Amino acid sequence: MHCLPMLALLLTMSGAVAAAQVAAPTVFAPGVVSGPDDEGAAAFAPDGSAVYFMHSVGDGGDILESHRIGTRWSTPRTAPFSGHWRDLDPAMAPDGSYLVFVSNRPAAGHGAPIDAVRGTRRTPGHGMNLWRVARQGSGWGTPVRLPDAVNSCSMSFAPSIAADGSLYYIGCAPDDSLHLKHATFRDGRYQTPELVALGDTDAQIRDPAVAPDQSFMVVSIQRAPKQGHRLAIAFATPQGWSTPQDLGDAVNEGTHAMGAQLGPDHRTLYFYSDRRVPGETADWNRQGDNIWQVSLAPWLEQHPTRP
Repeated sequence: MHCLPMLALLLTMSGAVAAAQVAAPTVFAPGVVSGPDDEGAAAFAPDGSAVYFMHSVGDGGDILESHRIGTRWSTPRTAPFSGHWRDLDPAMAPDGSYLVFVSNRPAAGHGAPIDAVRGTRRTPGHGMNLWRVARQGSGWGTPVRLPDAVNSCSMSFAPSIAADGSLYYIGCAPDDSLHLKHATFRDGRYQTPELVALGDTDAQIRDPAVAPDQSFMVVSIQRAPKQGHRLAIAFATPQGWSTPQDLGDAVNEGTHAMGAQLGPDHRTLYFYSDRRVPGETADWNRQGDNIWQVSLAPWLEQHPTRP
């Protein structure tokens, strides 16, 4: 008669979060931001007044922006620094002073888009480098490509920015594999990026979302070649990052859960997934990826102590 309560206690003591503690994810701004195409990577202004997100149709991609008006969101429009190249994965600096995003635009800003090169394979126009655009008043400046130390190959993507300017992203390792990397920002420049050890070395890590104080990080993990990417959370410890803890089936429904971003409260997780709302027949629910949100409180409350 006491087996289930005892099991729940043991799971809590071991760091696992019981399914009953997890609120079901909800669609973010259905029919406005989350629409019939593919949307993802929701990057918010620090006060929550605006959101920047990627919108994809086929092989194309733009970064759109929407503004909060009361309890509603405005009709999205193309961000002023996007709309010509293939732009993806916006990430907002915690203080809102700049945004880092992914683009296939050439380093000089004109000419042909860059190709993606992996070994001997070349995919025309599908390269990805990280670019930074600074906030200027109520608008944005001219995007600037991050230095070669960060963009060490044609496949740098999925940025996340800590409060001290440090950058986490996916880039090329020395063996040409794609790996989670960390570039410290010091004295006004990015230092040489380092590979981040996170869990099983055989697992594929994608789309980091780091807390501003770097106390925790949410990533998407593919543990086997035919398995979908699932969201997991890892915590900073004196010994390094903890083993990522899967967020469970309630969050990881659908064939994939990716594009993690933290909301303005740093406790709400936004991600994209092809999961569907049962019984909902609206256009935004019929195909493609939508942006979803879920509270990280059950996991964060189990780790009150920060290193």
